[in-house]
Amino acid sequence: MTSPHHQPGCCSSSRRTFLSDLGMGFTGAALGAMLADDGIVRASEPEGWTPPSGQPQFAPKTKSVIWIFLSGGYSHLETFDPKPALNKYAGKTFDDTPLDNPIDSPLQMKRFRSVLAEEINVRDVYPSIYPMQVGWKKHGEAGIEVTDWWPHLSNYVDDLCFVRNMWTTDNDHAAENQIHTGRHRLDEAEPSVGAWAHYGLGTLNENLPKFVVLGGPTRSDTRESIDSYYLGPQYAGVPIELDPTNPLPFGQRQSRQSVEEQRNEYELINELNELTAVEYPQDQELRARIRAYELAFRMQSAVPEAVDLSQETAATADLYGLEDDATKLAGERLLAARRLVERGVRFVQVYPSSYGVWDSHQKLKANHTRLCATIDKPVAGLIHDLKQRGLMDDVTIVFCTEFGRTPGLEKRAGGTDGRDHHPNGFTVWLAGAGIKKGEVHGETDELGYHALGEGHYVTDLHATVLHLMGLDNRRLEIPGRKRLEMDHGRPIHEIMT
Repeated sequence: MTSPHHQPGCCSSSRRTFLSDLGMGFTGAALGAMLADDGIVRASEPEGWTPPSGQPQFAPKTKSVIWIFLSGGYSHLETFDPKPALNKYAGKTFDDTPLDNPIDSPLQMKRFRSVLAEEINVRDVYPSIYPMQVGWKKHGEAGIEVTDWWPHLSNYVDDLCFVRNMWTTDNDHAAENQIHTGRHRLDEAEPSVGAWAHYGLGTLNENLPKFVVLGGPTRSDTRESIDSYYLGPQYAGVPIELDPTNPLPFGQRQSRQSVEEQRNEYELINELNELTAVEYPQDQELRARIRAYELAFRMQSAVPEAVDLSQETAATADLYGLEDDATKLAGERLLAARRLVERGVRFVQVYPSSYGVWDSHQKLKANHTRLCATIDKPVAGLIHDLKQRGLMDDVTIVFCTEFGRTPGLEKRAGGTDGRDHHPNGFTVWLAGAGIKKGEVHGETDELGYHALGEGHYVTDLHATVLHLMGLDNRRLEIPGRKRLEMDHGRPIHEIMT
């Protein structure tokens, strides 16, 4: 089969696939990444854009991104966008208040795209207002409202920038993929934001992958959230386990294989390439670059060192909550993220909690009380740690989820204490390099239902991150792959320094 990226005189896609696959998983991906750095396995780019060799397209404001994702959809109302009107009108229907009924807003259908049965489509329009399940207050010099479930993070509101007018279109959990790819499940899948960052930038450390995933993908059907699709498998996220003895599943040398045997395997790849070079004598760059395959060999020692948390001090362990069972999982993953960006990894995608746990259809108060406590101290610890190490000028944090929760009480199945999925308006926050401090951008209506104005579709968040990294999202094009206007998004310049 002919690759759409094949050009006369270039190495064939079959050879690229062979060389990438022969490296036994992770090391093969490492080889692909090294070849990509030299522009060897890249598609031809539009006129005026040279495949990256470590340089962004324009002056970047950040070197690395830590993308924190909470699966299941946390309630924006009980976290970062509290609404007094929910208490004032608790128990009333939307029509019983003096406020405009948000269901009648043209935004309701403009931003809604369901694939569920018609009888379930009412799931996000429950009209009986459910009160706030936690108190809140203003924090910091900026006076930003945060709920009482975030006692540690609220101490850092003057370092954060909240975007309160995000929206998406999927009202079910395929939205977990959508927040990362920008595409609804009815559409062709697009590469994830981390894959675009990997594709567009050179490396800061050739001994480590550029796009690392900690704690995910959360299950097989969320693989899209870290995938690279038509960019090529070498740009997909590399899942890493926080076990220094085996951090690279499928990438470790077999116990029965010696170091020398593995080295011989790599040398065989070079010899096979020599044979292919007879057919493509002009491909001297590839022939020379294949000899750098030993770099992949070195990754097997660099990655275990990077995730060896035992090197950290007791004070750092306490900062991230590693000694507390409730916060240990999130703390370990976020501390590992700091260690990885410190060593030059471009994009670290962190899942600090498991699949769907924030999905509080019932018992919202009990669930969010417990879940916020598992995340609050580790995330605050990450911010504090980056600040004390001088890394907030080099690293951007993104804290997000797939959608918010309904202002109305979910009454499906006799529900009395939960909120349903809510794609119409929700909150994310950013901090660090290139981001304004102590800011709130955008808003939802008084009930927290709709993102007001144009709001920001999820790819605006992608475009913002890529812009901070020195990449023009609209110039990240592949010949033969026309992206939609929505796929590109627009950078949220209002929140950038």
